[in-house]
Amino acid sequence: MMETVRVELAERSYDVRIGQGLLTRAGAEIAPLLSRPRVAIVTDETVAGLHLATLESFLAEAGIASVSLALPAGESTKSWDRLGQTVEWLLAEKIERRDIVIALGGGVIGDLAGFAAAILRRGVRFVQIPTSLLAQVDSSVGGKTGVNATSGKNLIGAFHQPALVLADIDALGTLTSRDFLAGYGEVAKYGLLGDAAFFDWLEANGPALAAGDAAARAEAVRRSVQMKADIVARDETEQGDRALLNLGHTFCHALEAATGYSDRLLHGEGVAIGCALAFELSSRLGLCAQEDPSRVRAHLADMGMKRDLSDIPGDLPDADALLDLMAQDKKVQDGQLRLILARGIGDAFVTADVPRDAIRSVLSDALAAR
Repeated sequence: MMETVRVELAERSYDVRIGQGLLTRAGAEIAPLLSRPRVAIVTDETVAGLHLATLESFLAEAGIASVSLALPAGESTKSWDRLGQTVEWLLAEKIERRDIVIALGGGVIGDLAGFAAAILRRGVRFVQIPTSLLAQVDSSVGGKTGVNATSGKNLIGAFHQPALVLADIDALGTLTSRDFLAGYGEVAKYGLLGDAAFFDWLEANGPALAAGDAAARAEAVRRSVQMKADIVARDETEQGDRALLNLGHTFCHALEAATGYSDRLLHGEGVAIGCALAFELSSRLGLCAQEDPSRVRAHLADMGMKRDLSDIPGDLPDADALLDLMAQDKKVQDGQLRLILARGIGDAFVTADVPRDAIRSVLSDALAAR
């Protein structure tokens, strides 16, 4: 079974295919996009060992030649240096404006390869083949591409929509439990920000999904992608509704910077902790019921996920230093920090009217509980 979600963006519209065995269909899916039967694949060393040979084989079966670049795995690859390496490699391989770059991997590879495609020859098309849950439900859809700066995460980039997304549910079976659950942080986010019924569904089906139920995984990916596609269609470049997709992310990005973008904290883990903090802050401001933060944390606990600052190993800076890192977030406007808060499960909104002392208090209490 294969589901298709359409991202409606006029002449830049594209399909997100979701199902099992899509890597083996990649050649047939990509062939209609090609002006010549040749593609360039950007991946990481871990994903290459798991999926590259399969992709190359089924591309070749469809008569498509390929070249590949495998970069080191991990968040540190989202850097100027690796971006430059990738662009120079694509130029050396004589990738033309009408060619296709394939991003095979998780969010790091999708963001970096997409940005490389965006700036190469002022724009080359690319196809996302996300192999992590986080990438399938979030980063592969919507056209955000980029790399990290020393000042913060995703501060350098461009909007560059893919031509196609192939989300192979079978690829999720190769993830470690930690990587899968990190991606689940983004899945839970969708229910929390705008679909209370989906969050109800996740509370009932999350354990089966984590245990490997392919149908439940496909449904979670489909519903997440559909929600993101609907929001992106309304607000492609994050002038309004799209900012809701950043629920938990301002806290998350500060925590990622504080931990040096290392494996102390994976992105999806930071999102989960950030969502819990956003609901705690919302409750203290009287925006949502006191029970809501407890319900969020209880579901994350049921899934065996990180949910508190105490779950992050090693030292963390104090609340003021974390606030300073939050101030580097790309959602800051006119020096004012914008946060996504909630009136309840499934009812998030964007606001710049949050007292700094309230944020500091939530962070201070969370740090004190470590």
